[in-house]
Amino acid sequence: MNFFQMEVFLKVVDSGSFTRAGEQIGLTQSGVSHNITALETELNVSLLKRGRNGISLTTAGEYIIPHMRAIMQNMDNIEQKVAAMNGLEIGKLSIGSFPSFSSNYIPILFSIFKERFPNIELHLFEGSYNDIVKWVEDGVVDIGFAALPVKNVDFTHLLEDPLYAVVYNGHFFENNTKLSIENFEDEPFIMLRSGCETLIEDRLREANCKLTITYDVKDNQTVLSMVENKLGISIMPSLAIPKNHKRIRSISIGPSLTRDIGLITKQKKELTPIAQEFSRVVQNYFQNN
Repeated sequence: MNFFQMEVFLKVVDSGSFTRAGEQIGLTQSGVSHNITALETELNVSLLKRGRNGISLTTAGEYIIPHMRAIMQNMDNIEQKVAAMNGLEIGKLSIGSFPSFSSNYIPILFSIFKERFPNIELHLFEGSYNDIVKWVEDGVVDIGFAALPVKNVDFTHLLEDPLYAVVYNGHFFENNTKLSIENFEDEPFIMLRSGCETLIEDRLREANCKLTITYDVKDNQTVLSMVENKLGISIMPSLAIPKNHKRIRSISIGPSLTRDIGLITKQKKELTPIAQEFSRVVQNYFQNN
């Protein structure tokens, strides 16, 4: 068993495909398969199940993969520390983020970081809050961005993002300057299921009222398009609402609803030197902007 075989195995698991893994590390599909077979033969266990629905881990694979991730992370840590001793910065960093944060902040954060550390490879994984927390816990990503509430990870506050009512032009709410949660009770409602729904549901319980949910949707753009086409109204975080949209209006909610966005890392786990630098870049940016 060698480090490259473990790297190939982790790429296959994270990408879900022999072909995609090969593209990322410069191997043919047969080369990927050869390395996986050699690893399984040396360990004398089957690590992957291949089926019509794709690739999944065997029980042995589930047991072994956290240890392999730890080994590879320790190797990255050693390489980064040796490089730093020699006045060099090398390595790779995996970041987990959710779409509205990615579109608004990832480009500028990556750009600032790459100016200082041009030789560091940055990899972006996008998903839901729950996806990102799991990736951090499992070591798939070094650092994640998510909104409270989160469990079993360390959270560092970065910014607050208010939620707004989103209505279409011509709706009788369009000229309101503020709405309460009770105003939504009898309206066809499109619920954005990206994590912020917990804030809305908590407010509903406090107000002892109930929404008429006509659609449950995970994608921000789909919600906006459905509102635009008059299929209902919604409540969305500010970062997910495009500025100067001509066919929808955003209206403040009172009392305000706000999601708390922050940086998440694995509990009781020391960050690699490069991850520490990225964390500093992120926190400095939000402290000064």
